[in-house]
Amino acid sequence: MTVTTKAPPDRQHSRGDTQAPSARRRSLGDLKVAMIFLAPATLGFVVFYIWPTLRGAYLSFTEYSLLSAPQFNGLDNYRRMIHDSFFWNALVVTVEYVVINIGVQTVLAVGIAMLMYRLTKSITVRAAILLPYLVANVVVALVWYWMLDFQVGIVNQGLTWIGIDPVAFFGDSHWAIPTVAGINVWRHMGYTALLVFAGLQTIPSYVYEAAEVDGAGEWKTFWRITLPLLRPVLVMVLVVTMIGSFQIFDTVAVTTQGGPINATRVIYYYIYERAFTRFDFGYASAMALVLFAILAVVSLLQLRLLRARESDLA
Repeated sequence: MTVTTKAPPDRQHSRGDTQAPSARRRSLGDLKVAMIFLAPATLGFVVFYIWPTLRGAYLSFTEYSLLSAPQFNGLDNYRRMIHDSFFWNALVVTVEYVVINIGVQTVLAVGIAMLMYRLTKSITVRAAILLPYLVANVVVALVWYWMLDFQVGIVNQGLTWIGIDPVAFFGDSHWAIPTVAGINVWRHMGYTALLVFAGLQTIPSYVYEAAEVDGAGEWKTFWRITLPLLRPVLVMVLVVTMIGSFQIFDTVAVTTQGGPINATRVIYYYIYERAFTRFDFGYASAMALVLFAILAVVSLLQLRLLRARESDLA
């Protein structure tokens, strides 16, 4: 005869009561540790991002220079912006740069990623492609500025040697923005290619095997399979590249300083001029806030129209 014993009800409840408080204490301890590690980053984010954003939003409704306290002027800065031809020119120049930079960079990055995926997956090749991105923007701009110099640049020396007249890459209004865009494409192309390459590795091999069985060629496979399955990655790349392109500043500041004849005066450089050259901080803050709104709207439209959260891979 087997006899089973059960713990008294009060003893069972006491055991559960001792386990629950210990679990709660453990979770509270983990929360405290997490808060300690997050505190420095949170403090830096608030001090260097949140507070300047709020301060800039306030200054956009004021007339402010370093010589006097901010004076509230309502929407005067925004009305002034509507009639500012330099602001609209800077916006048009920025859009021109963004279109060239995103278009060329994305096409080249996808091509490089496909070559890496098909031919080699060597870590050495990936590191070599990423090297330009690891160089500071200012250094890249200076090196290309010397290489593309009209008189002593190695590029124009080579053009002269093959019988082509030298080109004023930074001095011609037709060449200036494409040249600046080309410099930044060269620097960021490898990083973008690695992002696309990572997206290619997430596509199952059986999809390509099925396409090969059906007799699909390389070109048809690329358009019908690879690109649709890469859409989430490409949307992320396009959004990040678009935001970064609108923030172009250092290459222009090092090479052209907005010239020739405002041909490269992008919106970021114009904001810088207004704030730190003319000390018109209120108007510069208003332009920065408008730029923030433009970036937010364009990013949301890209995410919505390109269906960033959806995948064609069932």
